[in-house]
Amino acid sequence: MMSSIKLLLSLVLLSFLCTGCSTTQKIEALKPLPTDNVPMVYNTKTSFVNMPLQITLKEIENQLNKTLNGEIYNDSNMEDDKTAMKISKTAPIRLIEKDGKIQTVLSLKIWSKFKYGSDFMGLNDTREININGTITMTSGIKLSNWKMSTTSVIDNFQWSESPSILVAGKNIPITYIINPTLAVFKSKIAKKIDEAIENSCDFKPYVLDVLEKMSVPFLTSAQYQTWFKLIPIEVYVTDAFLNKNQINMDLGLKCNMQTMVGLKPKSSFDRSVIQFKAVTKVPEKLTVNVAAISTFESASKIISSNFNGKKFASGTREIIIQNVAIWQKDSKIIIALDMTGSINGTIYLSGIPNYNAVTKEIYFDQMDYVLNSKGLLTRTANWLLQGIILRKIQETCRYSIKENLEEGKKSLLPYLNNFSPMKGVFVNGTMNDFEFEKVEVTDKAIIAFITTTGKMSVKIDGMD
Repeated sequence: MMSSIKLLLSLVLLSFLCTGCSTTQKIEALKPLPTDNVPMVYNTKTSFVNMPLQITLKEIENQLNKTLNGEIYNDSNMEDDKTAMKISKTAPIRLIEKDGKIQTVLSLKIWSKFKYGSDFMGLNDTREININGTITMTSGIKLSNWKMSTTSVIDNFQWSESPSILVAGKNIPITYIINPTLAVFKSKIAKKIDEAIENSCDFKPYVLDVLEKMSVPFLTSAQYQTWFKLIPIEVYVTDAFLNKNQINMDLGLKCNMQTMVGLKPKSSFDRSVIQFKAVTKVPEKLTVNVAAISTFESASKIISSNFNGKKFASGTREIIIQNVAIWQKDSKIIIALDMTGSINGTIYLSGIPNYNAVTKEIYFDQMDYVLNSKGLLTRTANWLLQGIILRKIQETCRYSIKENLEEGKKSLLPYLNNFSPMKGVFVNGTMNDFEFEKVEVTDKAIIAFITTTGKMSVKIDGMD
């Protein structure tokens, strides 16, 4: 009798142990190897930014006064025209718009040394005079190689007082002596003004400075460690014209735009490779095409966090996903799920990334198990193949880019609201909502391409 009881207890214990073994099973599925580890390459759709540029006449006036200061003319040779002359600016240069051209008003102090009389009669003498006057000139404008150039012609020269010298107690007018010299002087001083304007109004360095500051990657989402990066390619410019006391021209920027998840990307701005081209017209719209890049590593971390605290159950059995890793194989995404619970081990799923325009999420469509031996998995964890478990896992294997889009737009808006990348340069504009275009898979990342449109303008006023 005792032996029968012992046998019964042994059978019950054995049954219990076997039952315990069946609740936690170990699976060893074959790991699908990723496609060859090659650098990430994807097809980039370029963006085009229209930037109407306005430069106030006051700004050009300020730059001109800095360039043209003090003595602006010096002719010490008396042999050619019996006159030596030095000219200094006595007041700030004023620029005024007149009939689509620039009118320049320049107050001058002229020191002159001249020889008068006749050697034959022995009546020659040399005298020095100081006189003041104001010249007015008109300048046509054009833009060449990003430098504004002018062609100036002196319209008028007014003496503050008629030039004269005292000879034998009498004031002798010498305007007839000075004026022939001024005929030569006029062309020289006009050329001097043109050179000063060209040296003061080279806009290429300013445009490059603005682009360099805009090309520095900036954080758009601290939660997802998402960065925005602009890569300029070409810059276009139309002819300049004068209207309402400001120089107007259209700039166009051809560039690539990216959002990258993870560590802050390096700025790849290189002044030497940016091409500048003259065009007759620039499209009015701002068209932005952004490549939202999610590396497999960063996407794996986000999806892993989605599984925190979640259990997937069927009947009395349940599993907990401890970790998620994803990679690409044959244009599909492989999702490795490390699990504990009724089953310990790793299973592999495959799916095609897609985008939900309503929730603004990247999810994986056509998801299924990757089985090295369907029969083996069926024997050890048949319940995993039930559609309800797969659907629950599929619903969790997704990550939202809604905040990325919203944060991206929110982060870009300050660049369109009187943004001043440098003193005296102001950027303004508007931007519409981002729209999804497509998803691409590379060997390194999942890339969502998004687009938006808007307007942009740049004004230069008050630079150092």
